[in-house]
Amino acid sequence: MAKILVVDDDGHIREVVRFALETAGHTVLEAADGAAALRRFREEPCDVVVLDILMPEMDGLEVCRKLRERSPVPIVFLSSRDEEIDRVIGLEIGADDYVTKPFSPRELVARVKALLRRIAAPTAETNEAPLRRGDLVLDTQRYKCFWGATEVILTVTELGLLRSLMGAPGRVYTRSELVDRAYGLGHAITDRTIDSHIRRLRRKFNDVGADPIETVYGVGYRLRE
Repeated sequence: MAKILVVDDDGHIREVVRFALETAGHTVLEAADGAAALRRFREEPCDVVVLDILMPEMDGLEVCRKLRERSPVPIVFLSSRDEEIDRVIGLEIGADDYVTKPFSPRELVARVKALLRRIAAPTAETNEAPLRRGDLVLDTQRYKCFWGATEVILTVTELGLLRSLMGAPGRVYTRSELVDRAYGLGHAITDRTIDSHIRRLRRKFNDVGADPIETVYGVGYRLRE
């Protein structure tokens, strides 16, 4: 099973999350604040980070930014801030999922399980060759993406979205289709969530002088032919 870092300044919340995740068979590490979380992650990298937003001194958004500077580790925000704009901001700075408090421990475990399943899915297809489209190369076995000779660091969600688009260059995928492909069937994700992930993905390509994803207004997205 996975090793999961739980970051929350509320000891009761950490205890509830720990119990739920350990019952599901996972190993749980804890941190009570942002600085401690970054130290813990440096000492012992994890498979998933469950991260509160509202913490003193260094909030979860800043922790997420700093984690993203060094790792594509899947991040689930766990927060009492449930406005849509808060979700959008959290996803655009690098989170993969967002669960609001009060929360169902069972739902949180299911979200973590879905993230782990998305990490494992490409490796199950042991003979899958890297996907190529012009200068764009996506190696799903090694979780690496390249534009020419330059590596583009992707999160697990971004990799899943790009993999879907590269599967049929020129085909327009609706946001609902991309939700199903990136998160799995039945996942309650809004269109704005997919838009946030695509914007972040585009920014990463723009940083290396590329623009492979095209918006089809009112419909969805496609990979340029």
